[in-house]
Amino acid sequence: MDASSDTTPTTTTAAPAPAAPGRMAPGIWHVPFPVGHVYLVRLSDGGFAAVDTGVPGSAPAVLDALAAIGGRPDALRQIVITHFHIDHMGSAADLVAATGARVLAGAADAPYIRGTATEPTPLLTAKERALHEQALAGLAAAGTPPLRHVRVDTELHDGDTLDGWPEGTRVLHVPGHTPGSIVLHLPAAGVMFTGDTMGLGPDGRLVLGPFNVDRDEAIASFRRLAALPGVDTLCVSHGEPLRTGAARALQEAAPETDWL
Repeated sequence: MDASSDTTPTTTTAAPAPAAPGRMAPGIWHVPFPVGHVYLVRLSDGGFAAVDTGVPGSAPAVLDALAAIGGRPDALRQIVITHFHIDHMGSAADLVAATGARVLAGAADAPYIRGTATEPTPLLTAKERALHEQALAGLAAAGTPPLRHVRVDTELHDGDTLDGWPEGTRVLHVPGHTPGSIVLHLPAAGVMFTGDTMGLGPDGRLVLGPFNVDRDEAIASFRRLAALPGVDTLCVSHGEPLRTGAARALQEAAPETDWL
């Protein structure tokens, strides 16, 4: 989604998360939101990282989830933003103010997160255009606060590894949804944080994320991720996360036919 829209097919509200964090894997928790999930990861020093931050106004719910798994606000050391859209970076500035966490993001998206460049416009299919309008209306109806941009402390590139994470967490640059979209891959755990490169549709099928700046590039990025060995758990941002069976879902996906 762009900075005023959403990629969720079935959601029309941006209300804070109503549920407690759920355990995805050892040291990884899912914080469910109606629009744009957040994930918390325990770091090797006992602190935590957040992967994405939800829409503006979500910071109190993220901090409540952190407290529920034993973390004080100052235990949030890192915020990794998978891309610049409002449901991913929306509460980053508030969380930084509350915790002092460092912000990490893909290098090509960093100017949009900082607010120093104009965001690229997604190229929408007819089906996506209707969904886009629905999502905009949902955010407005929910009273979503204005977006605040935030500094990026560390710009990430393809092949980087994240300091302080419990294993060799790899950064993969997956352009297409946005120029600087990234995913995080934990090979030993078989876990991948997908951002909006893919999501789980209402029928339970893994689909290409809509609202891409370059659809062909997004499909190529999807196919690159589908070819990774040993992925069993997908921490998606929209739809239910896949705790098991991700490899089969990736093999059966047909991103070339989605949203047409």
